[in-house]
Amino acid sequence: MPMKRPVRPAAPATVHTQELRADLARKITRHIGSVENRATPIPGVSLHRRTAPTAPCSATYEPGVTVIAQGRKRVDLGGTTFIYGESNYLLTSLDLPIVSQIVEASETVPCLAMSLKLEMPVIRELLSREEVQSATIQTNAAANAPAMATGQITAEFLSASCRLLDLLDTPRDIPFLGSLIQREILYRILGGPEGARLRAIATLGDQSNRTARAIAWVRANFVKPLRVEDLAQISGMGVSTLHHHFRTLTAMSPLQYQKQLRLQTARGRMLVDGLDAASAAFEVGYESASQFNREYSRLFGQPPRRDIKTLRTQGTPPFEPSLAG
Repeated sequence: MPMKRPVRPAAPATVHTQELRADLARKITRHIGSVENRATPIPGVSLHRRTAPTAPCSATYEPGVTVIAQGRKRVDLGGTTFIYGESNYLLTSLDLPIVSQIVEASETVPCLAMSLKLEMPVIRELLSREEVQSATIQTNAAANAPAMATGQITAEFLSASCRLLDLLDTPRDIPFLGSLIQREILYRILGGPEGARLRAIATLGDQSNRTARAIAWVRANFVKPLRVEDLAQISGMGVSTLHHHFRTLTAMSPLQYQKQLRLQTARGRMLVDGLDAASAAFEVGYESASQFNREYSRLFGQPPRRDIKTLRTQGTPPFEPSLAG
């Protein structure tokens, strides 16, 4: 009879991380209740809960970080896929149109997440501090990385996240301690390799920062005609250089980025506000209804009218709230 190998106990650091993750899951459960999304009294912090896998949902993620205490999620950015769960957080450094879905969740073990929005002035203020600069890993990881990344969740990261949610029990402490703990979380992110792209985007004069200005213009003016030459002027870069960095950051060309924003917005207007396809198309900047129908079908898998009818029949929301990730 073969001898059984003894089971090695988990390392103390691993056990501590598991305990912190379970504690974070309990805190999210207690504060979110039975709803799916809750904006908390802590500025920029929201909680999320799903009890079953979801169909793919369109969304535009704002700069932020999302930590999943329980469950697993998939996010598609252009042709790049990010799958993250209990061991990773998702970092988004720009406004990015994505498609996401919950891939692991149940009634007994729901997917539980906390999202924290990022403010670029706060990032820049942290980066100006000498102690943050000395703790930052110098890496070239940002050179070819998109403005979205997954990072390993550490015990220090989880501890800060738990303490942040503890403030919901003492609301009087939120104005003072909330920003301090959020800065601690950002400090952990900026000190790791996953924060390289965020550091580059926040650094004035960096090519990523200049490209981000062009991306912000498209985000704010997606209904207007788009000329890459104008974006190059906004960013202070050559057309080919801008095009390269735009695609690197977003996994899309400028026109593809604009198209995603237009089609997602039109889909929402038809589903939520009852607009017909032609009206929605013209509202988001299309001059040709037939072109709108073609591009809509290519992105969502079927023509607008049939897609909206299917969504209403299934009762499946095709959108997430505007999240940090």
